[in-house]
Amino acid sequence: MLYEMKEQEESFLLVGIQTNDSEKTEESLDELGELVYTAKATVKGRLVQRREAIHPATYVGKGKILELKELLWETEATGIVCDDELSAIQLRNLEQELDCKVIDRTLLILDIFAARATSSEGKIQVELAQLKYRASHLTGLGRTMSRLGGGIGTRGPGEKKLETDRRIIRDRISRLKAELREVEGHRELLRTQRKSSSLKVAALVGYTSAGKSSMLNVLTNAEILEDDMLFSTLDTTTRVLELDKKQKVLLTDTVGFINKLPHNLVEAFKGTLEEAKYADIIIHVVDASNPQMDSQMYVVYETLRQLGVEGKPVITVFNKQDRIEEKRNFKDFQADYSVLTSTKTGQGLEELKEDLAAIIRNDQIYIERLYAFSEAGKIQLIRKNGQLLEEEYLPEGIAIKAYVTKEIYGKL
Repeated sequence: MLYEMKEQEESFLLVGIQTNDSEKTEESLDELGELVYTAKATVKGRLVQRREAIHPATYVGKGKILELKELLWETEATGIVCDDELSAIQLRNLEQELDCKVIDRTLLILDIFAARATSSEGKIQVELAQLKYRASHLTGLGRTMSRLGGGIGTRGPGEKKLETDRRIIRDRISRLKAELREVEGHRELLRTQRKSSSLKVAALVGYTSAGKSSMLNVLTNAEILEDDMLFSTLDTTTRVLELDKKQKVLLTDTVGFINKLPHNLVEAFKGTLEEAKYADIIIHVVDASNPQMDSQMYVVYETLRQLGVEGKPVITVFNKQDRIEEKRNFKDFQADYSVLTSTKTGQGLEELKEDLAAIIRNDQIYIERLYAFSEAGKIQLIRKNGQLLEEEYLPEGIAIKAYVTKEIYGKL
């Protein structure tokens, strides 16, 4: 007789602490629920405790632990997800009290990253972040990893023996850092090559699921993964975008930002995130249909400040206009330009290109010259590094009108 073996779907209760604004706590738990869904699990319920501060030993108070026990029994959830990063002590104590899987927001995000990383660099970055997390939580994670086989929180290096001691983890971290340095060296070489091409680089940044990948696809036919799940793409993709027949820009996608982005992830993905730091222009993609749009924009700007991305021209793109029923005035006062777009209908995409061209032109010098035929090589230099507007062959030489970069102006 054959028996069909079906893997049990993981299900969780969401647990959060409200220290001040109840609305923000609920919004954060809504996002935590989306993260659980992205990790291929379900949400069975939520519990919020109002406290002055997080309980240092058990995250929530004793009374709420009893409530959680009852909720776990009633809903048959397989575990809980806490909306903040837990200490090793909190993790261990909650497991002992509740006798179920306990994970925190950080471990959940790390798990999603482990499932989504495809490039060798992405995998190295995720494993590095996971190992740093595990090194600081070894005492708390031990029971979970030995008792529960697989599931959320165990992908990536979690499949290796977590009973290994800190020394082995430290050695592995050292090796991964060395590998990452090699990859970053290659990335630096690519950046140098880009600079020598004189093409400006525009980095797409934004909250996760704002539509960055869709924007890159529709503008450049990049054919990268796009869906409504959080962190649909982790790896950086760069494509050439033609603004008009004579002007081009390099468009780079970056990993999406999120509230309470784990510090280890910011550190591990610094090389990828720094694409924004080395870009000439920032395109801030915003999901205009999201009720939490303002707080998401704040998170993006704060993360950019952490990375030292300041003083660059910014175009804020209020995306997903096709989902908005009531028209309203969208404006970002921190940006140089604001554009209303929809990658579904094509709304605003030409305006975005025009704004990019305007920013590039602001950094260029307009020239009118008459070159002798023997100086035709200079016109080739303009074609390669500038924007040749007009070219006319006269008896006395070649008359041109063009925009050129400041770097080559002296050579002309």
